[in-house]
Amino acid sequence: MKAKKPVTYKLSKRSEPSVLRDAVVAEWGRVVTVRDAKAHLSALLEWVAAGHELTITSDGEPKAKLIKAQARERGIVFQGMGDYLMKQPIHAGSADEAVNWTRGEW
Repeated sequence: MKAKKPVTYKLSKRSEPSVLRDAVVAEWGRVVTVRDAKAHLSALLEWVAAGHELTITSDGEPKAKLIKAQARERGIVFQGMGDYLMKQPIHAGSADEAVNWTRGEW
């Protein structure tokens, strides 16, 4: 299977996607409509990943805000049950002997 080549979108000379608009309300920041966001999502995500914020509007009202995702610190990686099982005491007999012992047929 061929390796996929990453797609990069060229931003305009103003270094932002052309679908962005200035917000009428100052606290909204840069604005894009839902329709334009769907049509240019990849370019908008690259722009947001560069550290910008974006408000998505529908019917002239803000519906969502896109901001750059923060890198999360990785927790402990699950390595399976191998280490846990290796620390458990080993039964000295066969499985049949263990079953018989629990049934009282020893």
